[in-house]
Amino acid sequence: MSGAAPGEAPGGGRYGEAVFRPEQTGEGERIDFGALAYDDTTMARLRALGAGPGWRCLDVGAGTGTVSRRLLEEAGVASVLAVDRDVRFLEARPMPGLDVLEADISAPDALTGVFSLVHARFVLMHLPERERLITALADLVTPGGVLVLSDAIDLTSDRTPDTPYSSVMRAMWQGLRTGIGTDVSWVPSYPRLLRAAGLVSVAAEVHVPPLLPGSPISRFWADTWERSRAAMVATGLVDDTAVDEAVRYLGSVECAALSAGMLTVWGRKPAASV
Repeated sequence: MSGAAPGEAPGGGRYGEAVFRPEQTGEGERIDFGALAYDDTTMARLRALGAGPGWRCLDVGAGTGTVSRRLLEEAGVASVLAVDRDVRFLEARPMPGLDVLEADISAPDALTGVFSLVHARFVLMHLPERERLITALADLVTPGGVLVLSDAIDLTSDRTPDTPYSSVMRAMWQGLRTGIGTDVSWVPSYPRLLRAAGLVSVAAEVHVPPLLPGSPISRFWADTWERSRAAMVATGLVDDTAVDEAVRYLGSVECAALSAGMLTVWGRKPAASV
């Protein structure tokens, strides 16, 4: 029996093919809803870590390029190499200093060079071999530079009261794990993995955007559920009626729940000894 291809779940699926296909109408807008919920927090952290003039940056899994462009426009970095397996959204809005590379980072030696900042958000959670990939990304950081990883952490648990929202979120995580290999159980171990990759001054923070009717994060989850509906129903934990009820609940004033959090972890490559 042959193993899964690079970046592929054991079941044969992968992000962007089995679900969340970039050619599907509205996928760019779904990604942008997530950006509206998280970009300000991401940019505040990157700038606090020193991102600014003279920095050469790598943005892995850049999506529609919102972070890449803000690094150039707001932080004034020298350049950003924006990488994704599908670059249609990045190529749609070129700008000076933004270079685009279509690549699968799970392939050996997919990326080369050194960067002041290596940033990956909501990427590693969808890929196998996370430890190897973290080491590979750390190797791309120049001495004195920083690696910044952000991924989701699931705040639903067995002790969370059953609501339409919590039931569907549990089904979503299970369906994505079975279908495309998404696994957020690894994410809390990122600080240890960055230290193991040789980085220092490792630290972390969590951001949980509020679930409010019509908010970007609420619209992101509703759209995500619609696009992963088949995988969720296939778990047997929910049916179509339950998904429809959860979408209505999420958009109502009755919704009282925690969104999945975004855990951001960073570490610095030790400066070269004089």
